[in-house]
Amino acid sequence: MENQVIQETFELIKKDFDIESKYEVGFEDQLLNLLTPIIHRMLNRDFERLLQICYRIDLGENLLKEILHHANPETMARELAQAIIQRQIKKIEIRKRYS
Repeated sequence: MENQVIQETFELIKKDFDIESKYEVGFEDQLLNLLTPIIHRMLNRDFERLLQICYRIDLGENLLKEILHHANPETMARELAQAIIQRQIKKIEIRKRYS
C-alpha cells in the first residue's frame, strides 16, 4: 500500500479516535496495531462512541453487524480496526479518482 495513502488514512483515523500526534505510521500493519487496542478499549468502555464513529465514517451497517455478531471475541477489535482502515482507504482513493 502506498505510504501517502496510509498517512492520509492515519490523519482521518487520528481525528475520529482522538489519537495523539506523537505517533507515526507508515504501513498499514502499524496503523492496525495502533488502532486495535483503542477499539478494544472502546468495545468494553465506550461502545456508543465507537458506534457513532462507525456510522460517521460510513462503515456500513451490514459489515458492522457482521463483525459485532459473528467475529470471535478475541479478534473482534482487530477485525473492526481492519474494516475501519479499509473504509478510510477507500474514501481517500475515491476522492483522488474524482478530484
